Amino acid sequence: QVQLVESGGGLVQAGGSLRLSCAASGRTFTDNAMGWYRQAPGKQRELVATITSEGTSNYGDSVKGRFTISRDNTKNTVYLQMNSLKPEDTAVYYCCAAPRAVWSIVEYWGQGTQVTVSS
Repeated sequence: QVQLVESGGGLVQAGGSLRLSCAASGRTFTDNAMGWYRQAPGKQRELVATITSEGTSNYGDSVKGRFTISRDNTKNTVYLQMNSLKPEDTAVYYCCAAPRAVWSIVEYWGQGTQVTVSS
């Protein structure tokens, strides 16, 4: 059974940092693009960042310059380093995997981890 398990969420003050991790199990995702979405209360799910199997990353405009996505294929794990956090970054963050090496649709979702940024 394929699972994506997020960790690292929590409560942080504005200007602070958090590092989210997403550990995959059930199969390897070395050849798959991975990404992070987030969803704030009352808002649509938003694509935050993606990374191809080769390590090329892309970011949503609202997080460019503040967030960094990375992956460690030896650990089957994807990370999201979040710096200079703002209250508007408060959301549930979901790890996801695409079916191919470059980002397209989501094939697998994690269960989500809450990030709360206080002002």
